[in-house]
Amino acid sequence: MDLKLKGKNAIITGASRGVGRAIALGLAAEGVNVVVTARSQSEELLEVVETAQTLGVKAYPLAASMNSAEEVVLMMKEAEALLGDLDILVNNAGIWLTGWIQEIPLEDWEQTLNVNLTAPFLTSQYFAQTNLVKKRSGRIININSQAAFNGSTTGHAHYAASKAGMVALTISMARELSAKGITVNGIALGVVDTDMIRDQLKAQPGYYENRIPIGRVAQPEDVANIVVFMASEPAAYLTGTTIDATGGMLMR
Repeated sequence: MDLKLKGKNAIITGASRGVGRAIALGLAAEGVNVVVTARSQSEELLEVVETAQTLGVKAYPLAASMNSAEEVVLMMKEAEALLGDLDILVNNAGIWLTGWIQEIPLEDWEQTLNVNLTAPFLTSQYFAQTNLVKKRSGRIININSQAAFNGSTTGHAHYAASKAGMVALTISMARELSAKGITVNGIALGVVDTDMIRDQLKAQPGYYENRIPIGRVAQPEDVANIVVFMASEPAAYLTGTTIDATGGMLMR
């Protein structure tokens, strides 16, 4: 199947490792030029850029704090300056702070909402504004979580709340933008083998696998394959949906 992605331009937030890294390299393998972002221009982020370049595409690193509205907007402006036009936006950056509801500091609550919800709003707003002015189509893909639908039982109420907000934001943006050529979709992740959760996977062997009907924890590449399709021309009729990529944990 021809995904018709070659020559497109994408920005992927939180792309120095894990799911973001896999998405960036998955898009690059299909000929997409990429801007990859992280909190700092670490060796990991630069390695993603170098690997993408070996696939024959343009690739650039940008550092920005997703907890700062000013830095998020500046990041989008810099990405546009580097690539010219922005065809694909993948809102992947997120944090997963821990705390029971009676103990969560206001600072943790606000930081979680800033990074997981306000930053995707700002990146999407900039993406929509620039593409509407240029009369260009585009794809916004929001990396979400099963916690948006199931809530949290492990001390992550602030994370779950931010992800539930992203579901509503995805639908609302799709209602407003789809007729103008910009589709907006999400993908709800379950348990993925990344740095964020690897310690817990090791501490409780078999616990998470037993909760997943498919019987295994997802690898970042499993997610990336779905996101690449969602960004492609064959997925042009999808909008306003959040796809279940949990190995069957949701089944909604």
